[in-house]
Amino acid sequence: MQKLVDGIHEFQRNYFSQDQKLFETLVDGQNPLALFITCSDSRINPNHLTQTKPGELFIQRTAGNIVPPYGAVFGGEAATIEYAVSALKVKDIIVCGHSHCGAMGGLLDPALLEKMPAVKSYLQHAESTRRIVDENYSHLTDPQKRLVLTVQENVLVQIENLKTHPSVAAAVSRGELKLHGWVYKFETGEVYNYSPDEGQFLPIQDEEVVLSQPEVNRTLPPI
Repeated sequence: MQKLVDGIHEFQRNYFSQDQKLFETLVDGQNPLALFITCSDSRINPNHLTQTKPGELFIQRTAGNIVPPYGAVFGGEAATIEYAVSALKVKDIIVCGHSHCGAMGGLLDPALLEKMPAVKSYLQHAESTRRIVDENYSHLTDPQKRLVLTVQENVLVQIENLKTHPSVAAAVSRGELKLHGWVYKFETGEVYNYSPDEGQFLPIQDEEVVLSQPEVNRTLPPI
C-alpha cells in the first residue's frame, strides 16, 4: 500500500500540476475516442499502450477480455457497452487480448481452475474459443503456440459476442461503429490487428493508426 500512497503524492505534486487544465476540463463530461475492452491482467495498461490521456478511452476490463453475449449476464459488461455506444457515441470498439493470458491458459487446462469456480463459470463465455481450438487445431500440440492461437481466436469470438448487443448491432449496421480485434505482445511491445482481408493478425502499421474509416464497412468472416 505504501507504494500506492507514494504514487498518489507523486501524481498530485507533478503529473496533475502539469496537466491541471486538462483535468479541469474533465468536469464538463467525457468524449472518449473508443471503448477499449481488454483483460484484467495487471501487465496491460491501455492508456500507456495507446499513449492516451484521461478522457480519451472508455475502458472495460474482464478476465480474458470476455464479452458475455447479450442476455447471458445483465451486469457491468452489458451496461458498459451500452453506455459507451448509446450515450457516449464511441466510433470504435477494440477487443484487445494479450500474450501469456492466464484466463486462456485456464480455458485450455480446466484443472487449473478447480479451486476457482467463479473463474471457471465465467470462462463458459469463451467455450466457442475452446471448441474452435480443440476441433480445428488438434494438430497444433506445442503449448506456447496453442496458447497464442487461443488468445487470437478468443478475440474474434468475443467480437462475435459483442455483435449480439443491440446497441452495437444497430450502430454497426448504420455505419457509425467499427469493431477491431487486437492482440498485445507485452514482452516486445508489439500490437497485432486482425485483418479480415488477410484472415490473420498483422502488426499494426503507421497507416492503421486512424481506426475509423466510415466509407469502409469491414466485417469479420464467420469463424
